[in-house]
This record gives sequence, C-alpha cells and structure tokens, in this order.
Amino acid sequence: MSQTTKRALEASLKNLLLQKSFDKITIADITEDCGVNRMTFYYHFKDIYDLVEWSCIEDAAKALEGKKTYDTWQQGFLQIFQAVLDNKPFITNVYHTVSREHVETYLYKLTYDLLIGVVEEKAAGMNVSESDKNFIADFYKFAFVGIMLDWIRKGMKEEPVKIIDRIAILIHGDIEKALDTYKR
Repeated sequence: MSQTTKRALEASLKNLLLQKSFDKITIADITEDCGVNRMTFYYHFKDIYDLVEWSCIEDAAKALEGKKTYDTWQQGFLQIFQAVLDNKPFITNVYHTVSREHVETYLYKLTYDLLIGVVEEKAAGMNVSESDKNFIADFYKFAFVGIMLDWIRKGMKEEPVKIIDRIAILIHGDIEKALDTYKR
C-alpha cells in the first residue's frame, strides 16, 4: 500500500507540473489532486523536495535495471536519456524552478551506478585500487552528466541515440586504458 500511495502522490505532482510551475505547487495541491489528506503526504514524505528525490531515484532504478555492464552501458545511458525525456515537464520544471542541484544529484547517482558497474567489470582480475576505480567512474560520470545537463538546458531537442553514438566513439576502449594505467 505504501508504494501505491507514493506512486499516486508522484503521479499527482507530475500531473500538476503539466498545469503550472513547480514553485507554484503546494502540498495541498498534490493531496487534493491525489485524493488523500495532508497527513498521508507527510507520512510518506517530509516535503515536496523529498517527493521529487524519491521520484527521481525510483525512475533511475527502473531506467538502469540490468544495464550496468560494458556490453549494455550504451543501452543504459539511452534509457537514462529516455527516462529524462519521458519526464520532460517534471525534469524541466525542477531544473529551471527549484535548482539544478536536485537534477544534478539525481543524474550523478544514476550515472555513477551505471559506470561503476562497467569499471568493476573491466577491472576484474586487475590489481586496481577502489579509489582509482571510483575516480575513473567519477570522471566519466561528470562528463556524461555535463552532456546531459547541456541537453536539458537546450530543451532536449537532439535525439538521444545520436548523443550516445557520439559518446561511444569518444570512449571506445578508454576505460580499459585508464584501468591499465592505474594497475599496481
């Protein structure tokens, strides 16, 4: 029941974002749209930002399910782009109204989870420290998120497939090279 209520509150927030900007939406608006009382909202979330964060994490988990390997990273990133595109009013409103920090935090977590899976896979059997693997994943995370934030800022017009194809050309074999460089 808890997940169902959370999903219903999320759906109400996203529905309201089609009608007005994020900074104009109140908890009362969300609960009225959802058909629940304010206490129900506060039982699940401490504020609207908490709902936004939960929504982003849930969408991220769905987007990356099973796509954290070297062979599937492109599909994983494409699914991240698609999840952002599917939630365009939500992401755009949060990005422009609240602060980019919420969107960045969401994208950093999402991207890092994908990249560390790829780095760990490629590092299998290599003597590379955890801090070096984390550094490599962080480096690519910042590059990918920077590209995605620029795409969001420009209105999400370019086809995600084209962006992923361009990224793939740039990094082909680079993760392995980086791991080789950091081998002890």
